[in-house]
Amino acid sequence: MLIAGGASHGSGDHEHKAGCELFKKCLSQTPGVQVTVYAGWPKEANALDGADAIVIYSDGGGGHPAIQGDRLKQLEAAINKGAGFGCVHYAVEVPKDKGGQEWLKWIGGYFETHWSVNPFWEADFKTIPNHPVTRGVQPFKQRDEWYYHMRFAENMKGVTPILSALPPESTLKRNDGPHSNNPHVRQAVLTNKEPQHVMWVYDRPDGGRGFGFTGGHSHKFWGNENFRTPVLNAILWIAKAEVPANGVKPALTPEDLAINLDKK
Repeated sequence: MLIAGGASHGSGDHEHKAGCELFKKCLSQTPGVQVTVYAGWPKEANALDGADAIVIYSDGGGGHPAIQGDRLKQLEAAINKGAGFGCVHYAVEVPKDKGGQEWLKWIGGYFETHWSVNPFWEADFKTIPNHPVTRGVQPFKQRDEWYYHMRFAENMKGVTPILSALPPESTLKRNDGPHSNNPHVRQAVLTNKEPQHVMWVYDRPDGGRGFGFTGGHSHKFWGNENFRTPVLNAILWIAKAEVPANGVKPALTPEDLAINLDKK
């Protein structure tokens, strides 16, 4: 189940519906996988029942669709039944006091204001770890609005970094603010030189699975196979479906990236 947020930002950016429809096209080429895309939160109270995986690609923060009304309870009920849970780009950000603790339990990390930051930069993923989610993924570079310095589960328990890189000093030139800069991230990156994890997977204590991917600001980036493949693989992985030996590698055309865009 892929839940797409509403129209946001300029044309070509935060194309949640087009992104989810592209994921569906890619994943539907894998035998035995059934994908449903919802444009906005499902209206049916029981819509999440029976989902093997739930992925949200939307805006976040206080307007995050998952924290409105009783939706956290809906998610919790599905996750307690074993559903995997994943979040893409801005959907990794929820308020610390409304969603933060749930995201730590469900996907192992989240964007915490005054701790995490959201600059644009070219990440150089020089080494790719061995994991089902990385099947078919080669080292690559990609400029994006890669959020980093996520708030992770204590001692990274259950968290496996997938895409990691050391951000350049230029990403920390902005003034301090909820999304821009803070003393904690400067210590980690400028002083300690700690690589930052911009995609991770999570093995929940109950046996369920989750993932977070902080990139995906611009729709055109999904045209990069090495950028796209770990997300597609992760959706299968959290659903406990078999990830193909060479990863999810659908046949795509430029036209596939030009459809389903929001009217802005």
